[in-house]
Amino acid sequence: MLAGLPITPATARAYFAAQSLAGAAWWIGVFASDAVRVATLGELPVLPIAAADVPLFLVSSALVASGVRWAAGVAAGWATLVAAGMIVYATLTGSAGWGALLMTAAAGASLVAGIVVVCGRAPVEWIVTGPFAFRSAAAEGRTRLAARIVRQMVLFWVLFLGVLPAAIAALESRWLLSIPFPVAVRIVGGALFVVTGALGIWSAVSMLVVGEGTPLPSHMARRLVITGPYRFVRNPMAVAGIAQGVAVGLALGSWLVIAYALCGSLIWNTLVRPQEEADLAARFGAEFEEYRTSVPCWVPRLR
Repeated sequence: MLAGLPITPATARAYFAAQSLAGAAWWIGVFASDAVRVATLGELPVLPIAAADVPLFLVSSALVASGVRWAAGVAAGWATLVAAGMIVYATLTGSAGWGALLMTAAAGASLVAGIVVVCGRAPVEWIVTGPFAFRSAAAEGRTRLAARIVRQMVLFWVLFLGVLPAAIAALESRWLLSIPFPVAVRIVGGALFVVTGALGIWSAVSMLVVGEGTPLPSHMARRLVITGPYRFVRNPMAVAGIAQGVAVGLALGSWLVIAYALCGSLIWNTLVRPQEEADLAARFGAEFEEYRTSVPCWVPRLR
């Protein structure tokens, strides 16, 4: 169990059961309603797709739920193939956007649940291996560490707050999934980006000056940082990054970018944070345990 969320084979099988039922309900909707068919399949032929999807997605998902592990590869593989095809189709035609979005979500969830079923557990250690393994920063001086932090932040801002949100917003528009955002909301998004960006920079400077490290797992702080913004919340860098993602979504007028940022927060909180905190507890012992019990993770302590 990580961060209060169970990630077990039983949970994964329950997901596949829900996926099978949801898929059956969707196919009933496709045959019963032209609106559902057009929104999710556009002008694609229904019967040939149903002939393949029912056994490869619905039935295989039901088999996984009943304990047949090999069926997880069938369900996840088919969902991934269909998602890729729907993305291409929806992007080229500007139709079936809901189908592309839903199948993309189903493919991602099926892959994760399938890995848990096949492995018999959630192999979360895969996330922090190799170049992403937790290691204390080398004693290379603040100038070189500062250069590392600048490179890290530029890469994060350009890729995760620039390129990816722009691509998501473009697909949202192309797939006809956009909803209008008031101008005032977009202005608030811009202001929130500035404020949370400043929080991220403040956190990075504290990590450098006090901890003699960087936010990157492979160059972590050599000393426990509990000053600066870390006095108020344990993970100000994560809070800033996620809030910036939401701010970009507001500024772009994209609900999908906001969802992307919130999904990132769920992934980080569920998969990464428990491992990071276990590493901090191993390195700093009682000092970190006292800090963890007195300072909240997400909601800042203002007193």
